[in-house]
Amino acid sequence: MTKKIISLSLVMLTVFIGCSVQKEVANSTTVSKKNAKLATYLNAISNDRLRTNLTYIASDETEGRETGSAGQKKAGKFMIDFYKKNGVSFPKGATDYYQHIPAAFLNAKRNENLPDSENIWAYIEGSEKPEEIVVISAHYDHVGVQNGEVYNGADDDGSGTVALMEMAVAFQKAKNEGHGPKRSILILHVTGEEHGLHGSRFYAENPLFPLINTVADVNIDMIGRRDDLHKDNNNYVYVIGSDYLSSDLYNICESVNKEYTKLDLDYKYNDKKDPNRFYYRSDHYNFAKNGIPSVFLFNGTHADYHRASDEVSKIEFDALTKRTQYAFAIAWEIANRKDRLIVDKKE
Repeated sequence: MTKKIISLSLVMLTVFIGCSVQKEVANSTTVSKKNAKLATYLNAISNDRLRTNLTYIASDETEGRETGSAGQKKAGKFMIDFYKKNGVSFPKGATDYYQHIPAAFLNAKRNENLPDSENIWAYIEGSEKPEEIVVISAHYDHVGVQNGEVYNGADDDGSGTVALMEMAVAFQKAKNEGHGPKRSILILHVTGEEHGLHGSRFYAENPLFPLINTVADVNIDMIGRRDDLHKDNNNYVYVIGSDYLSSDLYNICESVNKEYTKLDLDYKYNDKKDPNRFYYRSDHYNFAKNGIPSVFLFNGTHADYHRASDEVSKIEFDALTKRTQYAFAIAWEIANRKDRLIVDKKE
């Protein structure tokens, strides 16, 4: 009788622990069993690490991360040290984490006396189709110091910068545990966005991997705040460009959100004729204009946009975490599906 009671207790304890773990893995999402792996790695994205990394990236020490500045280089070194610590390598074919961009390129279209700068890249090699590349991009520059004030750029685009860092760690964790992406992931932190998308343009003109093998770009620019159109709710994200070149990409963006993150997907700025022209104003465009399916995730502008008041204290980390998870889910699905995205439309 005692043995039966103990056995029953152990069974009940096992069930309880199992339910608790499953609940933790699912977090705020409802997922099917076949996608439990993705749910696990979605939850590897850490709110605390996002906060810690952004606190430095958007600190006064990095001096607003003006293109080519000492402050931007400090931010870059911090990012690289983070990748090294977490076992995320630079890409095959590169000698280090930097893609160097000469001042002559940065100033060719409009001479602003910018010094040399760098894109920063990290890489998770695919297990089955390593030659096919999924790019995840965000710019890490901002507008520097103006009139003695540091423009920290916590949302623009410190939020995207730290999102990429978290996504890289989650993909690397999956690879370390035998569940790595089938296609390779290129994490691309681009410079010079604030001066005319220079870093992404340089990569597109000097790609490490052939553009013909680049399957998609998932681009993030400002995902840590809310705009005036969503004053009462931060559970949204603007989705721009997903349906311009590939119906597959649009369907993925819709389906992973329905299954995992359940954000309100707002397509207000998806019209190419929108007067804000956001589709043309962030780094995905240098991929899209080359026929590469691209999606741009964005929280919209706010009163602190391009002001000294764009600070870490105003970041909504619950929204930043969930939008990072959404971007990760999109990239995961693109990287792991059987066939590469179909390009069935023209830019």
